[in-house]
Amino acid sequence: MTQTLADMRRDYIRDGLSEDQAPPEPLTLFKSWFTDAVNTEQLPVEPNAMTLATVDADGRPHCRVLLLKGLDDQGFTFFSNYQSAKGEHLLANPFAAMTFFWPTLERQVRIEGRVERVSPAESNAYFQVRPLGSRLGAWASPQSRVIRDRGELEGLLAQAEIRFADEAPECPPHWGGYRLLPERVEFWQGRASRLHDRLDYRRDGEAWLRQRLAP
Repeated sequence: MTQTLADMRRDYIRDGLSEDQAPPEPLTLFKSWFTDAVNTEQLPVEPNAMTLATVDADGRPHCRVLLLKGLDDQGFTFFSNYQSAKGEHLLANPFAAMTFFWPTLERQVRIEGRVERVSPAESNAYFQVRPLGSRLGAWASPQSRVIRDRGELEGLLAQAEIRFADEAPECPPHWGGYRLLPERVEFWQGRASRLHDRLDYRRDGEAWLRQRLAP
């Protein structure tokens, strides 16, 4: 097994990333790369899938894959149960990191920054466009809590279906959006012989400082 893993490699030859291709701020480049990913990546890869890293109250890191659901000039928006493990982490330490990886394009983007909750109106607006099953699931699931078995979860879902049999489910008070306000964004483009291109943006007051990092 160890030898098999050691032998796993591919050379990245698809593209490069030079300073003259990069704008002075990172969100423009991210939107361009994201559009490329939407137009290029094929299922089962979801272009808006990203790994979100948080840190708990004891300083231990935790990672999981989520879906990006909003992007604007302020930052990157995702949604979750506020009482989940990640919700508790962000309450104790409101900083996080997210990573996007688009293998077909041989690209990766790392983002770090402070996280804040979006407004209740914004959470509700997104909640109402979710499929009905997802809205009921937000009421049914005590996310990250220990449950007895699958039957318990299905029972909770049945209760939610009865509760909202005659009305549309409203957004639960324990569920909503978070926005990561970027303070650092690194763009990684795979290159041959592991000499990858890395352009790193760091917020400097109202502007951004752009630097090239060694691979």
